[in-house]
Amino acid sequence: MSVGTQLFDLSGQTALITGSSQGIGHALARGLAKAGAKIVLNGRDRDKLAAAAAGLRDEGATVQELAFDATDHAAVKSAIDGYEADGGQIDILVNNAGMQHRTALDEFDPVMFEKLLHTNISTVFNVGQAVARHMISRGAGKIINIASVQTLLARPGIAPYTATKGAVGNLTKGMATDWAQYGLQCNAIAPGYFDTPLNAALVADPEFSAWLEKRTPAGRWGNVEELVGACIFLSSAASSFVNGHTLYVDGGITASL
Repeated sequence: MSVGTQLFDLSGQTALITGSSQGIGHALARGLAKAGAKIVLNGRDRDKLAAAAAGLRDEGATVQELAFDATDHAAVKSAIDGYEADGGQIDILVNNAGMQHRTALDEFDPVMFEKLLHTNISTVFNVGQAVARHMISRGAGKIINIASVQTLLARPGIAPYTATKGAVGNLTKGMATDWAQYGLQCNAIAPGYFDTPLNAALVADPEFSAWLEKRTPAGRWGNVEELVGACIFLSSAASSFVNGHTLYVDGGITASL
């Protein structure tokens, strides 16, 4: 194995990916497995999680399932502490759990606003804190939070989502500021517009897709597999001095007016 290849090798590492039974989380789990990592899938739906795990095992991945509700701080702590107590060790955490709700801000349901806060921000805090406590004791660890182009930009109808992803970007900086001294690297990946279940309504809208193709320098939707390289980089020794950074993987949309 060459020095360059060794930098990105995840053999012997275990990665927990929240919200990984479908979409971006599942694609990242598959990619990290191909880079050598053992995978711990997470979600709330045990049947869906089991099916996702079975599919990855059929591809040769080493996979475990850890079902918990990432919005429940006590449940998260119990699950993570229990996993570590049973001999598991989480070396890489990908905080991917999230949701979207599109409504004009003046009509936005406050119940949905609170749900967005819990799903998109509290999960990052809950799982990040629980996992980091064990990483800190070992003096090493990688935390990758899934942000968004909406960490930097806004569009009509998604102001609360934009607020949550802005918070994810700043929480990532805070994690790095507090935990880099203990050997942790805490960074974020900010996807642009990708063809995922979360964006199904937009993908099905010809008018929006036409607008997106004109607005994005790359001229197309992203494929979830195109996020894998960034995740492997931030999970590996290659990013040993990268901390508090948000890496935009967006076809150039944040670089262009």
